[in-house]
Amino acid sequence: MAGFSLTTSDHALVTAAHDVLAQHYKLFWHTVAAAIRGRDGRVWTGLHLGTTVGRLAVCAEAVALGRAVLEGCDGIDAIVAVRHPKPDELDRELAVVPPCGGCRELFLDHCPDALVIVHGPQGLRKMPIRELLPLPYRR
Repeated sequence: MAGFSLTTSDHALVTAAHDVLAQHYKLFWHTVAAAIRGRDGRVWTGLHLGTTVGRLAVCAEAVALGRAVLEGCDGIDAIVAVRHPKPDELDRELAVVPPCGGCRELFLDHCPDALVIVHGPQGLRKMPIRELLPLPYRR
C-alpha cells in the first residue's frame, strides 16, 4: 500500500477521534468516531449515530463533515475514523478504520483532494480518497 507518512498534526487528528469515541462510546449507538482537519488547521469531530433500523444510521464521518461545512470550512485536508471493538473481539483497542463505501463517495463529492488516514501493513498511512474509490459513481 502506497501513501504518505503521518505528521504530528495527523497523529493529533487520530487522537481527537479516539478521545471522542472513548468519551461517548455506547454499544450499538455510538461505535465509530471521526475527525476531519480543514486546510486551515481547524478540526471537527463526529460520532456514529446508530439506529434500531440500521439503514437509517449516520456515519461519524458524515457528522464531522456536516459540522465542518456548517462552520465554513473551505477545504478538507485529512480525515480519520476509529472504531470501538465489538463485544466478542479479543483486541479491546480502538482501531483506525477506512471509511465505508458511502462515506468514500461523500468525500469524493465534497473534498476530492482529501487524504484519509488508514491502517496498512506498515502501520498508519495517509491515502488520497481517489485511491480508496477508484471507480466512483457518476451521474
